[in-house]
Amino acid sequence: MAGKKESDGGWRKFLWNSEKREFLGRTGGSWFKIFLFYVIFYGCLAAIFIGTIQALLLTIHEFKPTHQDRVAPPGLSHTPRSDKSEITFNVKDESTYKKYITSMTEFLKKYDDEKQLENNNIDDCSDFPQTYVDRGKLDKEQGVKRSCRFLRSNLQNCSGVKDDTFGFSKGQPCLIVKLNRIVNFRPKPPTNKTALPDALKGKTFENYIPIHCKNKRDEDEGKIGEIKYFGLGGLAGFPLQYYPYYGKRLHPDYLQPLVAIQFTNLTWDQELRIECKVYGDNIDYNEKDRYQGRFDVKFTVNSKS
Repeated sequence: MAGKKESDGGWRKFLWNSEKREFLGRTGGSWFKIFLFYVIFYGCLAAIFIGTIQALLLTIHEFKPTHQDRVAPPGLSHTPRSDKSEITFNVKDESTYKKYITSMTEFLKKYDDEKQLENNNIDDCSDFPQTYVDRGKLDKEQGVKRSCRFLRSNLQNCSGVKDDTFGFSKGQPCLIVKLNRIVNFRPKPPTNKTALPDALKGKTFENYIPIHCKNKRDEDEGKIGEIKYFGLGGLAGFPLQYYPYYGKRLHPDYLQPLVAIQFTNLTWDQELRIECKVYGDNIDYNEKDRYQGRFDVKFTVNSKS
């Protein structure tokens, strides 16, 4: 019992030694010095961190990317999107393609003619391709930038107005294609004719960036059928007057120009792989990025119940 009392007194004395006035083995002065040291230490760390962030912010422009020369060319994306870029449906079963038409309908809502015409911050920049529209510098001195109008009706057969299934019910599916946004990027029409596919050679591309689709695999040649393109002025490309883009803060009402692609005669009950590319002098392709300036998609149109 005596040993137990001595043991109890030992830890109690360590917790508070009334003779030496020590708490956990240290006097008040010692604890104060330790506290002061860590306050200064962590204060210095915080100051270094805040100073580093502030120095970094000084190198960043509020509206323009600092190292835009390192940005890759824009990606080419399409709606509807699907897992593994595979679009499979049965023309006799609406449930198999309902998700695709729902996706396209939702995407095109912001392009509705009524919404575009009612927006006072959107200009009519012509029904045909024009050159770039320079809306000033990338700063807030001139306020919010105006945008060019792009009407949903430009997509004609693929607008979803007359055919709300976007051709899927007939086995003639549509894709809605756009170039992804890059601040201050100005796509340049192609001047190197040798790099173009045979279908585009001999054509001129004044004020627009052409797009072209074809079979990805040799064995699919002859199975794709006619491909129709619907864009501004009926052209298969992206007009230049919609560029450059000034960013979300300066260009809140901006909408990319679209091109609708309709595959009118796909061979049914077979898997077909199609590649679409956009062509321009400052648009490159990367084997590691399947959407940089291009995309490929697999179509399987089933007709059997």
